[in-house]
Amino acid sequence: MIEHEVRVHPSADRLPRERQLAWKLAEAATGTKPAASLDPQAADMAVNRIVDNASVAVASLLRRPVAVARAQAVPHRAAPGASVFGLPPEVRVSPEWAAWANGTAVRELDFHDTFLAADYSHPGDNIPPLLAVAQHTGRSGADLLRGIIAAYEVHVALVRGICLHEHRIDHVAHLSAATACGLGAMLDLDTATVYQAVQQAVHTTTATRQSRKGEISSWKAYAPAFAGKAAIEAVDRAMRGEGSPSPIYEGEDGFLARMLNGPQAAYTVSLPAPGESRRAILDTYTKEYSAEYQAQAIIDLARRMREKTGPTTAIREAVLHTSHHTHHVIGSGSGDPQKYDPTASRETLDHSIPYILAVALEDGTWHHERSYAPERAQRPATVELWKRISTVEDPEWTRRYHHPDPERRAFGGRLVVTLDDGSVIEDELGVADAHPAGARPFDRAAYTGKFRTLTEGIVTAGAQDRFLDAAGRLAKLDTDGLADLFPTLDTGRTAAYDGALPKGLF
Repeated sequence: MIEHEVRVHPSADRLPRERQLAWKLAEAATGTKPAASLDPQAADMAVNRIVDNASVAVASLLRRPVAVARAQAVPHRAAPGASVFGLPPEVRVSPEWAAWANGTAVRELDFHDTFLAADYSHPGDNIPPLLAVAQHTGRSGADLLRGIIAAYEVHVALVRGICLHEHRIDHVAHLSAATACGLGAMLDLDTATVYQAVQQAVHTTTATRQSRKGEISSWKAYAPAFAGKAAIEAVDRAMRGEGSPSPIYEGEDGFLARMLNGPQAAYTVSLPAPGESRRAILDTYTKEYSAEYQAQAIIDLARRMREKTGPTTAIREAVLHTSHHTHHVIGSGSGDPQKYDPTASRETLDHSIPYILAVALEDGTWHHERSYAPERAQRPATVELWKRISTVEDPEWTRRYHHPDPERRAFGGRLVVTLDDGSVIEDELGVADAHPAGARPFDRAAYTGKFRTLTEGIVTAGAQDRFLDAAGRLAKLDTDGLADLFPTLDTGRTAAYDGALPKGLF
């Protein structure tokens, strides 16, 4: 790996583009090897993530935000165009609108892959825009595979090197840059074109983290879809010769100087050397449960703890000792009263560790719909237990969260439960069971099981088999075969939202 120092430069420096981070990112993407010589483990993991994305997308089809995004996409028909989850195979829309609808479907349940380092990310959000453009431009499965590997490589590098959340900037700014790079690798564009697209994408997708604060709305699902859509449009403009704000990262009024650490800002971003294998996708991990990633280990911990605590009515209080992020973003340290509100939105509840702990302690399981149902959240016994749960920051867990060795990094905590009789029961868990370093790491069989579970009753067994077969043969698929990566719904029906959708402009 090559470490690139990134710092602010005054305009008078006239920083050569070859020394700018956007160029380095573009260079790493355009240097991605042909699919035939990609790292086989990385290629297999890319297939897993395509399966994972389809699983959660199909499971979310009847949810209102996904239905709205799909309705917005439908008027934008195009040929060749791209497919949309939930629509008949013959319906094709413009790729940026397919990315919008499919990206929202993938993100809605907060149930796909994650990478945590200096910042946070869901690298699987790169896949919908890449797949849409691959279909529209007649690319093969091998081309798509190359693009996915490149996008993950850039995304992970940015998340490792540049922290956005400490300045309350949403993590989709890194996503858009990675998607632009993935598109460049897939389309075999030159470095200069990808460089311009990266800068446009970052400039147009920098937003605050209010989408993940307080009363969290459905925009949390739309935000990465918007970034994917913006990246496609940026690549299209760059291919037509349009330039961009430059240097977007290092400029004196650029990203680092005005959004992050200011004029003295300096970061280090590590990118692969020419000819080096792109394996960053192997450092990412998916979710077994539909909740914020830091809740994954906590759900497993709660399932284990409930065998020791007995009836939850006997719990006087439960305190989770955990990292800075978990305490301040999804714990009681956030200061958000909504995290204790039984009428809060699903998007808020899946970012509330006190709520998640209460339900997991009571039920011993987690379900992507039932665990968030209003009647479940408003159950009196649950509300009472919920009020007795809090989090505190533990410096040791914060240190483990940021450990430089990915294999020793921890995203869990230590749960201390005090019962009414004064007895104390405690246990801890560093990573979720499904994490690569966990008790039962997710493998192809687990991804397949997740797909079959989430699509049961929506996609027939035969259609499930066809999808899984196509995904497994990704590197050999032709353009027509990419359509098989969209599972056909049972009886050929389309997804029908059970409710009124007010008309918009189109």
